[in-house]
Amino acid sequence: MKIIIERAALLRSLGHVQSIVERRNTIPVLSNVLLNAANGELSLTATDMDLEIVESVPAEIATPGSATAPAHTLYDIARKLPDGSQVELDATGDVLTLRSGRSHFKLGTLPIDDFPQMAQGDLAHSFTLTVSELKALIDRTKFAISTEETRYYLNGIYVHATKPKGGDAPALRAVATDGHRLARVEVPLPEGASAIPGVIVPRKTVLEVRKLLDEVAGSIDVQLSETKVRFAFDNVVLTSKLIDGTFPDYERVIPAGNDKVLEVNSKSFAAAVDRVATISTEKSRAVKLSLGRDLLTLSASSADAGSATEELEIAYDNTPLEIGFNSRYLLDITGQIESGTARFQMADGGSPTIVRDAQDATALYVLMPMRV
Repeated sequence: MKIIIERAALLRSLGHVQSIVERRNTIPVLSNVLLNAANGELSLTATDMDLEIVESVPAEIATPGSATAPAHTLYDIARKLPDGSQVELDATGDVLTLRSGRSHFKLGTLPIDDFPQMAQGDLAHSFTLTVSELKALIDRTKFAISTEETRYYLNGIYVHATKPKGGDAPALRAVATDGHRLARVEVPLPEGASAIPGVIVPRKTVLEVRKLLDEVAGSIDVQLSETKVRFAFDNVVLTSKLIDGTFPDYERVIPAGNDKVLEVNSKSFAAAVDRVATISTEKSRAVKLSLGRDLLTLSASSADAGSATEELEIAYDNTPLEIGFNSRYLLDITGQIESGTARFQMADGGSPTIVRDAQDATALYVLMPMRV
C-alpha cells in the first residue's frame, strides 16, 4: 500500500476512529487502526469488539492495499505535523513508513488477518433522523445514564417507539436512569421506526456518536436489529452491539398525582443552587428547598464549612413544603431547560419530583429527593 493524503484530512479521520481504541488492550491488534486504500479513498477502521467505526477519506492511491498501524501513535504523529503538509504512507512487509516534508517515521504493523471484523448480520429496521433530533435524544438523556457496572442494563439509553395514548402522536422515545434521576425525551416517530424493538444503546456508543454529530451536515441513517445498531452519515459508519438486558419499567417511577407546582426561572435557579451548594459537603452536595407562597428559600449546611441560604421569587400557590435534592442532579436537569422556565411538580418531601420545561412537552425528568 502506498498513498499520499492531506494532513488535515488524515488527522480529522484519525481523530474520529482513534477515540474508539482503548488505551490498554490485551489483544494487541485492537490498538491498531486498519488502513485500506482503494478507488481513490483511504478507509480507516477501528474497533473494540463491541463498537466499530469505519471512515473513508479521499486520497491519492499509488498502490492499493491494506495495513494496520498503532492508532494513537499515528494520530499523535499526524497531530504534530505542520498545517498544510502532505503525508505519504507506504506499507511494506511489517513496517508502515510515514513521510512528510523532512519528517520520517517507521511504525510496526500487525497482520491484517488478525484484525477483527464485526459480523454484519441483518439489521431489519431502518429510519432517518435529523442531526437536531438525534442531538436532542442524546443531550437531554445522557447525564442520567448509570455508570454502575453491576446494573449493566442501565449503562445506556433505552430507545423505543411509543404507541399513542389518547390524542398523543406516536414518538421515538429515549430514556435513561441511574436510579436517582430519570430522563425521558421524545421526537416525532420517523418513517420506518414504528416496529422497532426496544433497545439499549451503550454509553460509549452514545458518547462517540455525539462527538461526531457536531461535524455532520446532513441527516443520519439508523439501522437496527435486536442485537446491533448502525449510524451512517457523511463518510462515517458506526456499528455497535446493544446491551443484552431488560430495561426496567420506567413508567412505574413517574408519579401521577403530584399537585404542588413550582415555576421558576431555570437560569436564576441553577445559579442559586450552585452558589448555595458551595457550602454543602462534597459527598452528598445536598440542598434544601423550602417553598412558601411565591418564595423559595434554598439552603445548605456543613459541619465544617458553615451554612448558606438564598431566596428566589417563584410562582407557587400551595401549602408550604420542604424537600432536599442532590445539587448536582438539580443542575444536570435544569441545564436541559431551554425555554427559561422550569416547572417542578411535587407531592411531598419524600416522594419523586417531576421536572419539566414549561414550554416543551417532549421532555420529562424525575428526581428522587434526599434527606437534608
